[in-house]
Amino acid sequence: MNRRLAALLGLAGLTGLTRPAGLDLLAAEASGDPPQAPVAAGVRARLSDGFSYRQESLPEGPWSVHVVRIRRDRPDLGLQVLLGGGTHLGVSTLSRQASAFPRSRGRALAALNGDFFARGGPCLGDPEGLCLRDGELISAPNGKSAFWIGADRSFHLGPVVSLLSMIAPDGTPVAIGLNEERQDRPVLYTPALGTRTPSAAGTEGLFLPAPGTALPIRPGLRSAFRLASIHRDGNVPIPAGGVVLSLPPGSGAGRPPLEVGAVWTLSTATQPDLRGATTAIGGGPALLKDGKPTGFQSSDARHPRSAIGWNATFFFLVQVDGRQPGVSVGMSLAELAAHLAGLGCTEALNLDGGGSSTLWARGQVMNSPCEGGERPMGNALLISLGNGLTAPKDGPAP
Repeated sequence: MNRRLAALLGLAGLTGLTRPAGLDLLAAEASGDPPQAPVAAGVRARLSDGFSYRQESLPEGPWSVHVVRIRRDRPDLGLQVLLGGGTHLGVSTLSRQASAFPRSRGRALAALNGDFFARGGPCLGDPEGLCLRDGELISAPNGKSAFWIGADRSFHLGPVVSLLSMIAPDGTPVAIGLNEERQDRPVLYTPALGTRTPSAAGTEGLFLPAPGTALPIRPGLRSAFRLASIHRDGNVPIPAGGVVLSLPPGSGAGRPPLEVGAVWTLSTATQPDLRGATTAIGGGPALLKDGKPTGFQSSDARHPRSAIGWNATFFFLVQVDGRQPGVSVGMSLAELAAHLAGLGCTEALNLDGGGSSTLWARGQVMNSPCEGGERPMGNALLISLGNGLTAPKDGPAP
């Protein structure tokens, strides 16, 4: 028995292996069958009621496809966002991120790499798009597609636009970025970035919560902060109980002045409104909406791919190996969308691919990364046992 499959057998509730037929992941799960040897077409492990893993070797590409599926009505199976730095931005391998998931929060069952991210620069690991971890707003949306779980535990897919701003005492709003490399616009840094701001010049104001304001920051709220101190040289410590507003050099003209003691208001508004959302991850493009391709632009280029998808009953993590002639050549986005539809997905989102494309389960990387080993990455999506979802719902299209 190969070691990856043997690792999966250690997951709770294994009742047996079945011989898969074609791509029918939605077939009724076997119960209590005696173990059978995996076959060349792929292996499938029924790990517990509502959770399964499958690998398919398909001659059309050829393609090697890895699929994890969970039932959405299992209240003890949850979806968690991981960060490369653990509690803050950074990069680390998917294995390290998943293995570091606190046992007190549940058992890590499977994980997939997440959004595209900054692979260099002063904000290493910064997700390109929306990132919500345990309700905390880590990264602002960039207008592209994202997946999020609403306050009522409904699943959503669609573009999200940032309306984040710091509002001066006179009511003047200042549009801001969040935990990203500062360029032409001001950026707000929170403890999720790390211990210090990455800027080397400009003006930075350290803000502490006013009475009634709670941290960490969450989407869809207005919160009052009092300016505690002003700094001119960058690299300002970010207090565990505060935030730092970083202003680019020469941006003073037309901007409200910073005055120690003044109370500013942080607005974390987005379009659509994400108030109460607990989990979110960006990516793109959206591949399926209401069971149909979204009209995304796609070339015929084949690469390693990662994606998430779902329908009213199931949620999927899907990974396709690539850049390995004779084993798996990768898929185009159109091929990926068709494959996800074949699995039964009605909604699907493409994630970071290439060397980042990795699927992990029970302490093992299940696929064959195209760079020969795991690439350190900025974020991931994990399925946990013990901190789960409620009965499935789907929200209206944003």
